[in-house]
Amino acid sequence: MNEDTVLDCRGLQCPIPVVRIGREMSTLGPGEVLKVLATDRGAVADVPAWAADTGNEVLRWHEDGDHLVFYIRKGAGED
Repeated sequence: MNEDTVLDCRGLQCPIPVVRIGREMSTLGPGEVLKVLATDRGAVADVPAWAADTGNEVLRWHEDGDHLVFYIRKGAGED
């Protein structure tokens, strides 16, 4: 999957990854995709919940060795 930017949140505990995702998403335009790397298992629930609350979309996520990878598309209404 192609991403427009990558955010490395490995080693950070929630809610810090979600806070950083929000900051990074604010720099993207509608339809752009952010790839997020995370190690906190809480992100499996927190990232999709955040995306739903903010009008963004988790396109997919998967485990890659010792970390999680999320692809999040910025929605039209999120700032």
